[in-house]
Amino acid sequence: MRVEGPVKPGLRVECADGRRLVLMQGAAPVLFARQRATHRGLHYARTGRYVSPLAPLRAERARAVAESGAPGATEWRRRWAAHAEAELRGAAEGPLHAGDWLLLPDVHRWFNAVNWPKLLAHDPDRGHLTWFGYGDPEEDARDLLPLRALSAPEAPRVKAYRRQYREGVLPPVFAWWISGLHSPVVLDGHDRLTAVLAEGGRPEVLILSRAVVDPAAVALLSARPVEEYERRVAALEGPLAASRIAHQSRRLADDLTALVSGYDRTVAWPFPGGVPAWDAAAATHVPGWAPDAAR
Repeated sequence: MRVEGPVKPGLRVECADGRRLVLMQGAAPVLFARQRATHRGLHYARTGRYVSPLAPLRAERARAVAESGAPGATEWRRRWAAHAEAELRGAAEGPLHAGDWLLLPDVHRWFNAVNWPKLLAHDPDRGHLTWFGYGDPEEDARDLLPLRALSAPEAPRVKAYRRQYREGVLPPVFAWWISGLHSPVVLDGHDRLTAVLAEGGRPEVLILSRAVVDPAAVALLSARPVEEYERRVAALEGPLAASRIAHQSRRLADDLTALVSGYDRTVAWPFPGGVPAWDAAAATHVPGWAPDAAR
C-alpha cells in the first residue's frame, strides 16, 4: 500500500528516554511499555481504552468472502486484505501514515505453534514479553500482544465467532507489527482470536507493517541466500537431482519473498514533555505499575 498521509496518525507510538514507549490513540494512551536495559524483553501495561479502527464485521460478509475459498487460501486472504486496507485508509484513529505499507500473512513464520495456548491462559493487563528467554517465565514467551483484555471463551460474541470457525467462515485477525515492542499487536479481532483458540485451532493472521523500500538493502540481504542456493544446487547429482533442485528453488523463493516482505522499523514520535510527562501519564493511567526495567 502506498499511503500519502497523514504525517502523524491517530494510532501511533510515542517515546521518551530510558526505553519508554506508549501507544496513543488520539489523545488516549492505550498501552505503556518499558524495554529492559538488557534487551531481553519489555514490561507493558494496558489501559483498557483501545478501540479497533475497523468497523465490526457482519456474519453475512464473512460468509460471502468464504465463498472465494477456505480460510488461508490466497483469494480469501486477498479479499480480507482489501477489506482491511479500505477500513484503515478511512480510519481517523488508525496506524497508517505517509509511506509504503504491507498487509500480509505470516511470511516470516513469526508465530510459534506452542505459544498460541498461552494467550488464553496468560494474558495479564500488566505483564512482560520475553524476547529471547534467558530464564524468564515460560508463559511470557508469547508472539502476539492483544491491546485489550481477551473476552471469556463463553462470552456471547465469542460463541458466535466459534460457530463461524466451525463453519469455516471466520475472518482473520488483523495485527500490526511494532518494532519497538518486537511483537505484533492485535489491531482488530480480539474476540475472533479467543474463538479460534477456544476451539483448539490456530488463527489466520494478516500483519500490517511498514515496508522496506531500499533496493540496495534488499540486494545486499539477497546476496547470501542466492550464493548458498547456487552452491547447494551445483553439488546435486544423480537421478534425484531434479526433484532436489526444485526443492532448493522453492526454499530460495521463500527466503527472497521474506526479504522483500520485510518489516521496516516502526516510526515513533517524541512524547510531549519527555520522561517527567511520561512517568506522570503512566502513574495516572496505570497507577501502581512499576516495571523492573533495569535487569
